Amino acid sequence: MEEKLEVKPDKKKTALKILKQYAVITLGCILYATGISLFVESAGLFSGGMTGISLIVGEITKFPSGYLYIIFNVPMFIIGLIFFGWKFLLSTGYATVVSGLLMRLGRYLMTDVIKQPFTDNVLINAVVGGVLFGIGMGLIFRMGATTAGTDVIVKLLRRRFRHLKTGMISMVTDMIVVGCSLFIPCEGNKFDRLFYTALHVVVFTLVFDWVLYGGNSAKTVFIITAKEKCESVINRILKDIDTGATVVDAHGAYTKEEKVMIMCVVKPFLYPRLRDVVHEEDKKAFMIVSSAKEIYGEGYQNPEDAEL
Repeated sequence: MEEKLEVKPDKKKTALKILKQYAVITLGCILYATGISLFVESAGLFSGGMTGISLIVGEITKFPSGYLYIIFNVPMFIIGLIFFGWKFLLSTGYATVVSGLLMRLGRYLMTDVIKQPFTDNVLINAVVGGVLFGIGMGLIFRMGATTAGTDVIVKLLRRRFRHLKTGMISMVTDMIVVGCSLFIPCEGNKFDRLFYTALHVVVFTLVFDWVLYGGNSAKTVFIITAKEKCESVINRILKDIDTGATVVDAHGAYTKEEKVMIMCVVKPFLYPRLRDVVHEEDKKAFMIVSSAKEIYGEGYQNPEDAEL
């Protein structure tokens, strides 16, 4: 009778993985809070989601928006616990509390220490705030966490509408909140503020989707070459490009000539070198190139990872 060997998890690797996860989440929180408190809120703009709700209520009540952000997210923690479990709740709770406290710290620095915005240009504040917000949120999401709020709703909607990008769903929910800012009194023109707030949300969405999905994109290349050239082309691909390839026997429909089709996937920055290699080995090679937005397997996304 064979005895099954129990594979024990490597505690050191697990600890390093968790440490890396929370380090990236912390960096995301810093960028997110900086974009909101030092740029968006300083310019008198609002945002979308729970962040926007906190900013709007904070503007009306004069209560710190960072603290409101934490308080308003308590119901979302409960929803997250029900649908996503304790692991999700811990990382999301950490991201939410850290972000809220950093938002409060940022406002304290702007109002009591620096006492003036970095710039009076509303356009710069909207764009820079959106970029920092998008990068921060993208990093947080890539680590399997969120900052609660409507992000939890977005993750739930992604389960039902998997063909939609996270950033696009987020933008729809954000624009609903942004529209509410039109009813908040302000010193300047309400429609100007609404425009720059909407611009901030659009910039955030584009950057957020780029951070979340950009790293998974690549180029799919089909190379149809003569059978006698196949080995040299493949050897150069394996050696110079350091990527795998799949070989399929083929033949010309018109000429009936025996051919070989080589399929490989490469990162965009490696594609020019691949094109040169193929041209050097077979100047008559026929190449078909297309963009691949999502790739699962070694060197790319793990199919067991949570869908973003």
